[in-house]
Amino acid sequence: MMPMISFRMSKEEAKQLHAYVKMNHLNLSEFVCECILDRIESDLKLDEDRILHALKNSKENVYDHTDVWNMLEV
Repeated sequence: MMPMISFRMSKEEAKQLHAYVKMNHLNLSEFVCECILDRIESDLKLDEDRILHALKNSKENVYDHTDVWNMLEV
């Protein structure tokens, strides 16, 4: 059984959501789930871009695990 998540929204927001879903022949649950997961994916991509930008502009040395193992002679 899949978990259920509930949330609150105004009557006007709910009316707008239901109208949009109906007009586009969508499943409400799938639509909301997809929107949430798209937002998470977008936020994670932004975080990844920030990290890559910071690494590129950093004056610190960056080593991957194999470099560290070689330095430690492991």
